[in-house]
Amino acid sequence: MSMKTLVDLLHTPGAGYTLVVRPAGASPRLFTRRGVADLMCLLTDEPATLRGASVADKVVGKAAASLMILGGVAELHTDVISRPALDLFSRYPGVRVSYDTVADYVVNRAGTGMCPLETRCLDIATPAGCLDAITSFINNKSNG
Repeated sequence: MSMKTLVDLLHTPGAGYTLVVRPAGASPRLFTRRGVADLMCLLTDEPATLRGASVADKVVGKAAASLMILGGVAELHTDVISRPALDLFSRYPGVRVSYDTVADYVVNRAGTGMCPLETRCLDIATPAGCLDAITSFINNKSNG
């Protein structure tokens, strides 16, 4: 299955998909949650799903990039990628990355500034360090 097919699935009218993951040698899986929630669940609960997978995503910031690198994703196409994510992928070149647009950063849901996870990961050098920041953010959010 080609990356174009995955991107077409991602953009199925009215479906609300935010992420398409095709594990190596398997059928694509479709996800609808916002942010990094689905990637985080896959990395934590089903890491084999990401290893060698092809991924189509709408927006990829540094947090999502970190999860994909740690998960061993083979290739990614995204509509929008942040400059910090692109820089991280360039330092960890295991993922073949294609994209439509580069943004300075991922915008928060209110459209008023930088996404909180992009902010938390901005000055962190490694995917593992970003994972710690993401985990802390999710834990604080679910406890607050």
